[in-house]
Amino acid sequence: MKNWTRWQSWVALVAGVYALLSPIWTNTDTRATWTMVVLGVVIAAAALWSMSRPADPSADYALVILGVLLFISPWVMGFDTMDGLALTAWIAGVVTALSGVLAVPQIDQRMHHRSITH
Repeated sequence: MKNWTRWQSWVALVAGVYALLSPIWTNTDTRATWTMVVLGVVIAAAALWSMSRPADPSADYALVILGVLLFISPWVMGFDTMDGLALTAWIAGVVTALSGVLAVPQIDQRMHHRSITH
């Protein structure tokens, strides 16, 4: 697979950047802001890593883990009552984790399976 062409990684990159920038337009506090910024930056970096090395599945697994971390962050970091930011974390977390799962080589190969003609 060619570098920089994986749609799953592009989706994760957008989700990471959205999480990173979301404190700008949502109600937040210092802890929630830093949680979203740090996780957003790390997700975006993992997505870029995944695009630059598509044969390395460790970046895809990292996206799954980071997506789960982003999803649970409102409860762990105590900003689950901030509706806008918590909803952003939940949606971006699911999108990131799902894009990581869909990029895992075994699943990606099944999605692009070509039928054999005789």
